[in-house]
Amino acid sequence: MTHTTPTTSVEPGAFDDAGGSSKGDATDNRPRRRAPGPGRLLTIVLTGQLMAVLDVFIVNVAAPTLRADLHASGSGLQLIVAGYTISYAVLLITGARLGALIGHRQAFLAGLTVFTAASLACGLAPGTGALIAFRFIQGAGAAVMLPQVLSLIQRTFTGASRGRALGAYSAVLASGAALGQILGGALVQADLFGTGWRPVFLVNVPIGLVLLALGPRALRGAEERPGAAGAGGGAAGRSGALDLAGLLLLAAAVLLFTVPMVLGQERGWPLWGWVMLGLSAVLAAVFAAYEARLAGRGGAPLVSPRVVGAPGMPLAVARIVLGMAANGGFLFVMTLHVQGALGYSALRAGLTFAPTAVAFGLVGLNWQRIPTRWHSVTVPAGFVLAAASFTGVGLALRGGSDGGAWLFVALVGVGTGLSFAYSPVLTRTLATVRPQDAADASGVLVTSTQLGLLTGVAVFGAVFLGHGPGADASADALWVTCLALAGAALCGAIVGLVIRVRYLR
Repeated sequence: MTHTTPTTSVEPGAFDDAGGSSKGDATDNRPRRRAPGPGRLLTIVLTGQLMAVLDVFIVNVAAPTLRADLHASGSGLQLIVAGYTISYAVLLITGARLGALIGHRQAFLAGLTVFTAASLACGLAPGTGALIAFRFIQGAGAAVMLPQVLSLIQRTFTGASRGRALGAYSAVLASGAALGQILGGALVQADLFGTGWRPVFLVNVPIGLVLLALGPRALRGAEERPGAAGAGGGAAGRSGALDLAGLLLLAAAVLLFTVPMVLGQERGWPLWGWVMLGLSAVLAAVFAAYEARLAGRGGAPLVSPRVVGAPGMPLAVARIVLGMAANGGFLFVMTLHVQGALGYSALRAGLTFAPTAVAFGLVGLNWQRIPTRWHSVTVPAGFVLAAASFTGVGLALRGGSDGGAWLFVALVGVGTGLSFAYSPVLTRTLATVRPQDAADASGVLVTSTQLGLLTGVAVFGAVFLGHGPGADASADALWVTCLALAGAALCGAIVGLVIRVRYLR
């Protein structure tokens, strides 16, 4: 039996961008508290999102210090770095559904609480084992918190203000990778009070406490705004039950994909890694078939097939995976090259990515200012620019050079191109998603982003690390890897010709 939730019609324009009613106030004399403006809500949720994204990458440049201080083994260090990513990627879809079931405001604050507490525990961890465990918990908190950001934006903003909010969302989500490298390098280099690597985790604590103090009021009323959960047919409106079978299938499929992607390169791609990848594909197919059958029976699937098959969604997922794979792979191999072959300090290595991060953020916030007639070409043009810029980075650093001004220009091009390839995809795809489906769409797109980053690190890392040691070999490896990155970007430019959709234009 299908569960139907009564809905209320809302006339166009009946609600302003802040979610407040612009009609009927003259006849309703009941006292009401004025909810904080949407700008404050956006600041709260995007700051939480930035912390979660930064922690995927902020530990990378601290790895040498961590290893020396904790006497961590190679596998222990891998799990410190990757434990957060594994937990985060596996639980993202579940976090999105929890928000639809218990309320996005409550889920965001709960995830933020777990994330902040785990960050404190990581910063105070006495040894490798404890730090690994706390990193997994930190990732779980991020997985509950992050999907609610997109859902709250979808339910709070309308019209042009939604486009601007989504632009800020995409800028934070993707440029957080480079910003994590920069902040991590700065904190390790500063060695605050002789604490070494610990500030890369402890920096989250005061920020998290401020967000927890301001969040309950800033997010008040978000669930009651237009398109709130339960407004007919959404994830929450379909059923109050969690699809446990779907949850187990999806978690197993993502885990089997994530673990070899994170650990396979370091272990020399053993047989068990390839077996896990094969089983991941099988379970993903079983999960899709199960969800479709459950939806056909009128049940409440973990991920609605209607959302996965919505116009523009398959192409968006393909482009996001390609773009983020190029982004993650580029950051990974560049970090290895500049710290290894060029001997950069942690701070200088982090600051190398500043041009890319700034360019990505500026484009993400401002691409909609481009005349509308050019919007249809922004994504393929962005991929083409990224391909040319990857090639430029490889050329600038060939022969062991530090690249000089040409490297700066190429890095700006990388950030600009990848942002044009990513931000419009996210914004335009979500414009076609009903607000009540925001939780499912959020889980799908954020998970695609994360899996793209993991795939890029594994694939392009394997290309780079396949060469021998030494500065010259590293420069040659980087050149080959940049050509491979350019090829991936060109695939992103032409994928729209292969996947035909109606609404992504």
